[in-house]
Amino acid sequence: MYYETMQEKINTKNCTVGVIGLGYVGLPLAIEFAGAGYNVIGFDIHAGKVNQLTQGDSYIIDITNQKLAAVRQSGHFIPTTDFSKLGEVDAVCICVPTPLTKSQEPDMSYIIAAVAEIKRYMKPGMLITLESTTYPGTTEELIQAEIEALGYRVGKDFFLCYSPERVDPGNKTFQTKNTPKVLGGTTPNCCKLGDALYSNVINHVYLVSSTKVAEMSKLLENTFRSINIAFMNEMAMLCEALGMNVWEVVDAAATKPFGFMKFTPGPGIGGHCIPLDPMYLSWKAKGANFFSRFIELAQETNKKMPEQVIHKVSQALNVDYKSIRGSKVLLLGMAYKPDIDDVRESPALEVYELLHKNGAYVSYYDPHVEFFYSEDGTRLYSEEDVRYNDYDVVVTLTNHSVFNTAEIVTEANLIVDTRNMFQGENSEKVFRIGSGIPERLAMMQ
Repeated sequence: MYYETMQEKINTKNCTVGVIGLGYVGLPLAIEFAGAGYNVIGFDIHAGKVNQLTQGDSYIIDITNQKLAAVRQSGHFIPTTDFSKLGEVDAVCICVPTPLTKSQEPDMSYIIAAVAEIKRYMKPGMLITLESTTYPGTTEELIQAEIEALGYRVGKDFFLCYSPERVDPGNKTFQTKNTPKVLGGTTPNCCKLGDALYSNVINHVYLVSSTKVAEMSKLLENTFRSINIAFMNEMAMLCEALGMNVWEVVDAAATKPFGFMKFTPGPGIGGHCIPLDPMYLSWKAKGANFFSRFIELAQETNKKMPEQVIHKVSQALNVDYKSIRGSKVLLLGMAYKPDIDDVRESPALEVYELLHKNGAYVSYYDPHVEFFYSEDGTRLYSEEDVRYNDYDVVVTLTNHSVFNTAEIVTEANLIVDTRNMFQGENSEKVFRIGSGIPERLAMMQ
């Protein structure tokens, strides 16, 4: 009975959708559902975020104020901190953070808190989908078991799916609607309802046999990236030791039209997925007495890259007979990737801390990141009127398209390039990660 009723609600768009967590994942998803004609209630514990959305001010780069205004004016999207409104929803998508603890273990507290709220207002026939990245088995252990303890039967009285988010902030080509979506249901009926709901807002839904497979697929995607980035970071150090330019080597290898996928080195890994997801898989594997050396080695290699940046800065300053201590350093870009404002897990944060601890006077310029917080809680603001020649060395950490490389290379005294922003530039000012030292330093040695 509940299955047929829910199917009818989804097909006629009389299904009210709840989205818990209005961040980089939840807000775009909520806007898609609202734009498709569903009534959507967005839940978040942060009153400031809800107030912004209520006032028509989007804090997510992929959601314009115009998009937000359209669904607000239509009445299809209501943001709130009032979780009692979960009693009004028919389907709920959990899009909360899943960080790591200090001991590098999964922090499930946000999911647990979301499930606790759902349990308070649970009603028969509800469809629950978890989108947060997590270890295989989470959907069954933390949601199914909890709801069934209330007396509900999965696939009969309620329906449960896992569908991992695939958000790439700032991506102009692939966004929520046109990125294929993996979905696994706890039972066949769960899968059918999940497919019916998401197919109304996502161009292609790819069904798998279980929630565990869907959970594992997300971890595989990002562990694959982590390991390959780590390999390129190691190749960068090897090429530097052998006096070659790793960027030229990578470009040459990338001309092969088969059997090679291009990855590039950098100052480390950042964002909401790649630095964290492999550790979810590693943690789960240890529970099965399986130890993944690839994952652990990749994490270790990537985490060392900020230290390699500091070494390159020291090497560059030696040209002018200076040390890091007392030098003025400008960091270009704090976001973890180009043309966005997201600093989550950004390696630039670690580079800042290392330079600061080594006695440098550190400033930063990032037109997308107005401020960030240092380890001691200090709120640091981006420079506005930058004069590159005021600094002993400029370190490029994020290759934002707004940066004028010609201006930088002309005005800067020294440059440490971690992103190959100055590709083809042979200036002796430029020190690249993964490349030999400039000619004038070689002559000094």
